[in-house]
Amino acid sequence: MRIYYSEAHRAHFPQGELHGGELVTPFERPSRIEYILARLRARGMDDLHDPGEVDLAPIRALCDAGYLQFLETAWAEWTAEGFAGEIIAASFPARRMQSARPPRNIDGKVGYYALASETAITAGTWQAACASAACAQGATAHVIAGARCAFALCRPPGHHATADMYGGYCFLNNAALSAEAMRAGGAARVAVLDIDFHHGNGTQDIFYDREDVFFASLHGAPEDAFPYYLGYADETGTGAGVGATANFPMPPGTDYPEWSLALDDALARIRGFGADGLVVSLGVDAYKEDPISFFKLDSPDFFDAGRRIGAFGLPTVFCMEGGYSIENVGINTVNVLEGFLAGCAD
Repeated sequence: MRIYYSEAHRAHFPQGELHGGELVTPFERPSRIEYILARLRARGMDDLHDPGEVDLAPIRALCDAGYLQFLETAWAEWTAEGFAGEIIAASFPARRMQSARPPRNIDGKVGYYALASETAITAGTWQAACASAACAQGATAHVIAGARCAFALCRPPGHHATADMYGGYCFLNNAALSAEAMRAGGAARVAVLDIDFHHGNGTQDIFYDREDVFFASLHGAPEDAFPYYLGYADETGTGAGVGATANFPMPPGTDYPEWSLALDDALARIRGFGADGLVVSLGVDAYKEDPISFFKLDSPDFFDAGRRIGAFGLPTVFCMEGGYSIENVGINTVNVLEGFLAGCAD
């Protein structure tokens, strides 16, 4: 399996995250990738490729122009204002502010474009986000060219980012970019399967009214788990997209037998949709020891999940998302990939 990875991810390393009323070391940090790389190499999966420069044209087609300009210039505006710390949102448009629009002041802009305040922006965030998107682009191009699969080792992750908002450690939605590239590359219908513990609210938002991209997400119930607000089972799409979204919210303590039933249901719905290509938002924070999740999957379960996805038989791009049990993130990620390859061979 070819793996696309960029050293530029290191440019994004916030020193603080708001968690439980405290500033803590971010759960999403560069060492996550080091553990994944180490495990890949230990298992002989060392076909690593630098993706090169990002192609911004598809990103501009997917995202709001003002939002992209904000991401690119936020740090310069922040420091020009005289602020010394990292960029963290301090204010948000209230739900009743129907006419809210981007302020001129950078402090207001941050809140306008943020969907959560745990995610800080640093001097290197835009560079890292673009490199992450380039990994997704490289992996998708490889699959479009005829490969069975590829792994985009994306950091920062992407599935919480909408076309005009960042948060949940995400800035550009890599899975959505991959799905759009598959469509442009000839796939009539594409499915995005999100197995991250947290609901892929950004991906759902981007494709919610689309009939050509099916979105399925297995996640912690929004009553109990970030990102809250979206991910209920009755959210199935709107307009032309009715029926092209399937959410599988699950309660605290969910173990693999229950979770795997949801996975099988999601795969069956993807098959019924008639997808020609598959993008997997590969989060492994459903792991039993993850510090910000509440499912109970064990490491061997990730191998079996990968096997089930591999047996499905579609050209597949994996985009790395979450997984915050640092010492186990490499084992669990590679278990999914090895399980997938085993499923392909069955």
